[in-house]
Amino acid sequence: MALVSLMWRRDVQCQAFVKKFLRSQLFKIIMISTISINSFLVVLWTDYNTRYNFFRLFEVSEIFFVAIYSAEFYMKLYAEPIDFWKNGYNLLDLTIIIVISIPYTLRKIKGKHYPHLKIGDGIQSLRILKLITYSRGIRTLITAIGQTFYTVASVLILFFLLMYLFAILGFFLFGDPNEGDLENWGNLASAFFTLFSLATVDGWTDLQEQLDKRNFVLSRAFTIIFILLGSFVFLSMFVGVMIMHTENSIKKFERELMLERHMTLIKEKQVIVKRQQEEVSRLMKTQANVDCKSFSELVENFKNTLQHTDPMVLDDFATSLPFIDIYLATLDNQDATIYKLQELYYEIVHVLNLMLEDLPQRKQSTIVSKD
Repeated sequence: MALVSLMWRRDVQCQAFVKKFLRSQLFKIIMISTISINSFLVVLWTDYNTRYNFFRLFEVSEIFFVAIYSAEFYMKLYAEPIDFWKNGYNLLDLTIIIVISIPYTLRKIKGKHYPHLKIGDGIQSLRILKLITYSRGIRTLITAIGQTFYTVASVLILFFLLMYLFAILGFFLFGDPNEGDLENWGNLASAFFTLFSLATVDGWTDLQEQLDKRNFVLSRAFTIIFILLGSFVFLSMFVGVMIMHTENSIKKFERELMLERHMTLIKEKQVIVKRQQEEVSRLMKTQANVDCKSFSELVENFKNTLQHTDPMVLDDFATSLPFIDIYLATLDNQDATIYKLQELYYEIVHVLNLMLEDLPQRKQSTIVSKD
């Protein structure tokens, strides 16, 4: 399979360079800065005076941003022509590029006064969604939302069934053509909308006042029961499911970060080990040309050239001979340091003793001089 892909792509080195550039931190910073500036200019575009005064600037900047987004698309497609279509975020970027080109196409085909052109200009705000591709935290939240789809769908279906039952019941109880509240309960559609207002606890007191004015006996029990079921049970269940799956996704995201850091450390360790092996091989090759009696003497000379900041990776650190050698040398240095400190302490005590012995004599000489 590798041979087939090698024969199919003759620009393997260029492809690898483009992949490396797309995954680099520099490219990520460039794209995030570009998207942020473009979104800010879209906000300025909503002000009529600013748009009128800087119309040419907006046109040139729009061409510049579209060129960057298109270049990003072609680079990703060039680096991974097959895997590109398997990534949902790449498809999102492609959709955004198509959306960006809609107003320009409509102006060229239908003219500047096309009535639906404002819709094309309005959906230009979707370009800020390109930040999702470069934000791992946002992608984690989207993954959590995707994982909760079936559970949330089940909760919403149960909530819809609850609204269906209460809508039918409310229509027959409060939707009487003569004395009922036709505005809120006159048909099934208005009953659904009223129940949605009750579920969100938005203006439910006004709705209840209208029912109380018509002296409906069961209206308060109906309202209280639906609010308890719709708002405090189903909507709370919906929020709880979202929080639970979001927390699980965040924990998974943290585990992936720890795994990536561990893999990075392993790669760095392998690089250091490889470099040490190359150094040892070079020493062994040059042993015959150096005035050393043995390889151990050559290693000792090599140790003298090392600094304390040079990394050293060992497979079995605690039981290896180099570690024991370094540990014993460290203990010797520690003993020597303690011995020197003791000598300094003795000298300090001796000096203080001499000062104390000399102090009474100085006091007596001072008294005699005063007399």
